[in-house]
This record gives sequence, structure tokens and C-alpha cells, in this order.
Amino acid sequence: MSKELQMKRWKESVCNWSPWVSGGVLGITMVAQIGLSFILCNPSALPVLKWLGYVVWTLSAIFGIVPMITFRVKGRVPKGNSYMHTTVLVDSGIYAVVRHPQFLAGVLISIALTLITQHWLIAILGAVSAGVTYLDALRADQDGIEKFGAEYECYMQRVPRLNFVAGLLRLAFRDGGG
Repeated sequence: MSKELQMKRWKESVCNWSPWVSGGVLGITMVAQIGLSFILCNPSALPVLKWLGYVVWTLSAIFGIVPMITFRVKGRVPKGNSYMHTTVLVDSGIYAVVRHPQFLAGVLISIALTLITQHWLIAILGAVSAGVTYLDALRADQDGIEKFGAEYECYMQRVPRLNFVAGLLRLAFRDGGG
């Protein structure tokens, strides 16, 4: 069996997981990570890593909040519905940088808490949380294809799933703009 076929089958099996399972694992690991961050203080923590953690935390807030505004403004959300009920594919603003900014926010918060606390248990919980979040992003891509079809597949070719550095570079140099 080719590696491409193996990867395709793996992605399909991940996308068929129950959202309740991934949501439960994600909820437990995130709550544990956040809660334990207040308890598990590392007195020998490196200050530079702690400050880097606060910078990453700030990025997490940006990637977590801006999509709500962007979807409301550009997603043609029917009145009274959640911002998640877009009726058009939004591929501008923060969605021109990454396809899943709120999933990225979840990964970044796990990294931030690991850097701030510098505790092994927080790092393990963060790794599990980030892994499950990535798997949820794979499922969200499948949902996007089902909802928007070929338009979403083209969007997937233009914009990275979670890599905001690559997304910013692609955006900066797209159409000879760099």
C-alpha cells in the first residue's frame, strides 16, 4: 500500500471519529492544562520562555477572537444565527492567512501555557490537546469540502491549515506583491 493511500485512509478514519470523542478529550485536556497551570509553578522557570509564552498567548487571543468578527462581517450569517453559520466561503482577512484560526488559537494556548509554566505535565497535556485540535482541523476541512465543494478545495491549495507563518509569507508574496 502506498504512503499516499495510507495517509488518505488515516485522514478518513480521523474524520469519521465522533466529534463527541475528540471534544471530550480536548475539553478534559484543555481544562486540566489551564487549571493545573495555576497550581504547578516552576520556581526555576526561565523568564525569557515565560515572556515568550505571554507573546504566544496574545497571538492565541488574536486568532481566537478575530474570526468571530470576520465571519459576522463577511460570512453572510443569517440574522439570529451563530457566527459559525456562514453562507459563503470567507477567504479574506485572517482567513487569507490560515484556514482554521480558532483551531490555531487552541494550539497556541497549549504552547503558551507550556512556555509559561515550564512544567512537564502541562507540556504533555498541551501536546495531547494540540494533537486533537489538529485532528479536528482535518475534520473541518472535510466539512468545508462538503459545504463549499471545489471552491473550498481551491482555498485549501492557497491557504495553509494552521501554519500562520507560511500563510503570512504566502500572502505577502502572492501575485508578485513582494
